[in-house]
Amino acid sequence: MTYDVIVIGSGPGGYVAAIRAAQLGYKTAIVERESLGGICLNWGCIPTKALLKSAQILEYLGHSADYGIQVKEFNADFGAIVKRSRGVADKMSKGVQFLMRKNKIDVIMGFGKLNAKKEVEVTGADGKATTYQARHTILATGARSRQLPNLPIDGKMVIGYREAMSLPQQPKSMIVVGSGAIGVEFAYFYNTVGTKVTVVEFLPRIVPVEDEDISKELEKIYKKKGIEVMTNASVEKVEKSGNGVKATVKTANGNITLEADIVLSAVGIASNIENIGLEAAGVKTDKGKVPVDKYFKTNVDGIYAIGDITPGQALAHVASKGAIICVEAFANKDGKYAHAPEPLDYGNVPGCTYCSPEIASVGLTEKQARDAGYEIKVGKFPFSASGKASAAGATEGFVKVIFDAKYGEWLGTHMIGANVTEIIAETVVARKLETTWHEVLDSIHPHPTMSESVKDAIEVAFGEAIHL
Repeated sequence: MTYDVIVIGSGPGGYVAAIRAAQLGYKTAIVERESLGGICLNWGCIPTKALLKSAQILEYLGHSADYGIQVKEFNADFGAIVKRSRGVADKMSKGVQFLMRKNKIDVIMGFGKLNAKKEVEVTGADGKATTYQARHTILATGARSRQLPNLPIDGKMVIGYREAMSLPQQPKSMIVVGSGAIGVEFAYFYNTVGTKVTVVEFLPRIVPVEDEDISKELEKIYKKKGIEVMTNASVEKVEKSGNGVKATVKTANGNITLEADIVLSAVGIASNIENIGLEAAGVKTDKGKVPVDKYFKTNVDGIYAIGDITPGQALAHVASKGAIICVEAFANKDGKYAHAPEPLDYGNVPGCTYCSPEIASVGLTEKQARDAGYEIKVGKFPFSASGKASAAGATEGFVKVIFDAKYGEWLGTHMIGANVTEIIAETVVARKLETTWHEVLDSIHPHPTMSESVKDAIEVAFGEAIHL
């Protein structure tokens, strides 16, 4: 069969690309080897948030007396929590199925790859291969857990994020290797449901891509929760020990041994670029990624790549935005779209981590701003001074804003606290519009809200603090 557009992979990049192509009048097909929605929807973003919500409810129950409510007995049903998470993911996957039908997109189940003729070959569950032609082929094959040579994931002693959200029974103890978003989210979840958690981070601080003040705050809060945090440390090897594991951890003071039921490897992700026909089709790769231009075109005409297999932040919303830019760009050349889309601004991509308290950030950290030569104004507003946060019993954390002192440009925002992932969009939009601090302070923020703490932090930065 011949299509105008074939998309390989149905994650937040792939299915969005397929829908946008169909909206613009292209005959479109999408190829998926497992479940519509990809890893993010089925084994990543969505089901993990369901697990984290259960943990949050458990925390609420544990502190119910603080709100004047007496709850005498409650317990975490680990199996039921996992079942709910899987149910949420299944519902969302069915939602993507509906969107495919609604937009008249053909769904081809099987493993898709390119061949030497730049066609798409799909091998089904029966082992039979079918060849399809397309004018435009979009690669959106996503990523998987990265494995360290000395820490191979076997699904038993050492697990990845996929196994971590569907364990048959709750471990009594767990070592989490890596403290990026995946590591700290699972550390929070398992600690809250009663597992003894130790986080081992190779770098000097946890959540190392965040502003240093955020890292310090999260480590302080995690230690208060009973999570052991080890930085400047690395797991050198893992051995089976009875019904659990024994991990050798290298520290600045020498090697130590940790024992636990299981080890979760959360050391990042690796792009799925193997065995998808890149070499056969002549598509170049570099350092495990597929280089693309500003409109996501590879070095081969008619073949595009989006999402985690391309350079840039490996985030669902980056993949989705890239998908739309990619399709609109070739649609513009085909005369199906009125104008060329604006390229993706990788410097204004928000990052969100859904541990508790949540972390959200966009733009430059304080160190990055200073290293770039900016003279800066920095303001921090603690949620302990927020009326809404006090009423909600969520006073941990703060909002930190960074501005260029000379022109008032909003360089970055870094937050840690309850629901801050819902607040960060203000900064993203303001930076896109090149808003200055004057204009933000001239915009009324509703009271009482957590979001007004952004305004409060800006007031602190410029010496106009009212509530601090």
